[in-house]
Amino acid sequence: MTGAEGGASGSRNSQAWRSYARNRLIESRLTPNAISMTGLAGNLAAAALIFGDLIFLGGVAFIAGSVMDTLDGRYSRMSGKGTLFGAFLDSTLDRIEEGVVLTAIAWQFAEAGDSNAAAACVFVVLGSLMVSYTRARAEALGVECKVGIATRAVRVVIISIGLVFGAGELIDGVDLLPAAIYVMAGLTTFTVGQRVWHVRKELRAQEAQPG
Repeated sequence: MTGAEGGASGSRNSQAWRSYARNRLIESRLTPNAISMTGLAGNLAAAALIFGDLIFLGGVAFIAGSVMDTLDGRYSRMSGKGTLFGAFLDSTLDRIEEGVVLTAIAWQFAEAGDSNAAAACVFVVLGSLMVSYTRARAEALGVECKVGIATRAVRVVIISIGLVFGAGELIDGVDLLPAAIYVMAGLTTFTVGQRVWHVRKELRAQEAQPG
């Protein structure tokens, strides 16, 4: 068997295994809502660890919980088990999870006497909520609104970096958590502005159409 034939055979075996695993998963009792609740549990654990001064472990738990948040939507589409309530629950839990973790981070800053960073956390919570609200309100008006820098995925990456490399736990003397929060505050504010401008432009274009 040539190298090319062996590679093709390995690719077919890999595809067959993925197809088998996917079908078994779809046939199981696992639901997208169960994955969403697992993500919530991971983020609550992250907040508890942060409150307990375990910033790095809090970051690990946050990443694990956030991975669950990305899987529930994909599993919902793949399995056909998604429901309208499931989509609503997923979006609601995303806001709760982000708020709880940011609250724990703000508490850490307040305990350390860093009032500016603590206030920035509150601003980030508001900005994150407004990023989501502007999209939801725009779509209620019939305008797709996925534009902007600080999407949920980007915010998760920034918070993850800040926590994993926070408080000098992973690398002595390195604390990226305050910087991550300030970057988040700026990006969420900018993204809200992007979405407001986008919706304004789209609605004006609709109103300018004849008939």
